[in-house]
Amino acid sequence: MITIESLLLISSILILLSIGIAKLFHNLGVPTLIIFIGIGMLAGSEGPGGIYFNDPILAQSIGIIALIIILFAGGLETKWSSVKNIVAPAAWLATAGVLFTAISLGLFISYIFNLSLLTGLLIASIISSTDAAAVFSILRSKNISLKGEIQPLLELESGSNDPMAVFLTIGIIQLILIPEKNIFDIILFFFFQMGLGAVIGFISGKLIVFLLNRLKFSYEGIYPVFLLSFIVITFVITAYFNGSGFLAVYILGIITANSLFVQKRGMIRFFDGLAWLSQIAMFVTLGLLVFPSELKTVIGVGLLISTFLMFIARPLSVFAILSFFKFNWREKVFVSWVGLRGAVPIVLATFPLIAGIPQADIIFNIVFFIVLTSAILQGWFLPSTAKLLKLNAPIIKTPRYPIEFNPIEGIDTELVDFIIPYNSKVAGKTLVEIGFPDDSRVVLIWRNERSIVPSGGTALEEGDALLILVNKNNINQIKEILSHTSSSKKGKEQEQKL
Repeated sequence: MITIESLLLISSILILLSIGIAKLFHNLGVPTLIIFIGIGMLAGSEGPGGIYFNDPILAQSIGIIALIIILFAGGLETKWSSVKNIVAPAAWLATAGVLFTAISLGLFISYIFNLSLLTGLLIASIISSTDAAAVFSILRSKNISLKGEIQPLLELESGSNDPMAVFLTIGIIQLILIPEKNIFDIILFFFFQMGLGAVIGFISGKLIVFLLNRLKFSYEGIYPVFLLSFIVITFVITAYFNGSGFLAVYILGIITANSLFVQKRGMIRFFDGLAWLSQIAMFVTLGLLVFPSELKTVIGVGLLISTFLMFIARPLSVFAILSFFKFNWREKVFVSWVGLRGAVPIVLATFPLIAGIPQADIIFNIVFFIVLTSAILQGWFLPSTAKLLKLNAPIIKTPRYPIEFNPIEGIDTELVDFIIPYNSKVAGKTLVEIGFPDDSRVVLIWRNERSIVPSGGTALEEGDALLILVNKNNINQIKEILSHTSSSKKGKEQEQKL
């Protein structure tokens, strides 16, 4: 029997190896999920590590716990101001798009491989959700961002489509195990599950913000612990009443992210680190669970399903749904291509194993192979695809301020950052000349990746990021001051164009 010391040592070594190798291959654009899963496979019974692990129940439990943290952290990074204009297309992609992909792919699988319709739909449902984290980690490694509203669309779609995949997987398993159930029962259960998850997530978000601003803890470290416990309780209560706990947690994260509460910056950093730890633990565990020798038997099947998924099923669903919205053909092609599969399909592939579905081990290996294929093929050509479709843009680096400000209830002051746009009339002027409101102070300027403590005689430059301590009532006034374009510069631009 393994001792606790040995377990801690092995876990720490695997985590450090995962971080080190991810850092080493970061600039090559290799998806982190491939690296972490690879570490698990190498450490497994058929790798040099020789660790035997064949416990799908434990792997599923670790995966669910990790997904709770990852989904909340994803919601916590979602800015409503950047996604509010694409909520409708993202919601349709996350629901109808996932359903359309699962149906078309399920029909293909059952026809080509002479399987029952439910078995084909089960495999398709398991691999129907996407993983934007893999997409943006690759783009960041190449210093590439995306133009227009593609980036927030992908972020919101991938963050909200996991509950649909979970529902479809569980629903199909129920139809297989309980023949007397019919499709109408599943449809009614879907609306109930999603609706309850959304309502509980919204209420929980409002409640936690209220509690965080009312409770006065003596120690700052209590706040993230309190929030973490509240997240788990939200998931458990929602699941207990047959709602979508994953959707509730994601919405809880969005509501929290777009509200003001004490210790907000510190808690964002806390959950960012916790999400990374969760990803590593989940991927390494899933890598340990697979037996690489068994993947050889599903290579042909996996490649055929991956090809249909990448080039037919996903593009058909994307083009069908986005045809009702204002996206051009290049944007639709890119959204179709970046439907990378991640950890959720592998976690869902443990559900048939635990439920005792016939050939569940083969289904798990097929899903595992498809995820690897998707991450490698789609991920590797992702930067070149963005450039080919002319959707790439340089990444705007986020300023790293050496100070932070925690808002206190009853005080109308807030620490806000503003960017001096190009052609702004304040460029070249000193702070004294600009004439900010009396109750506003520029406390820091971020310029050329370094911070400057300003004085009244400090002149502003185009592209400067200003950290301003401002009364909330004056935020719009400051925006107007900083965004106003110089007429002389406009004139020069128009002359050059003529």
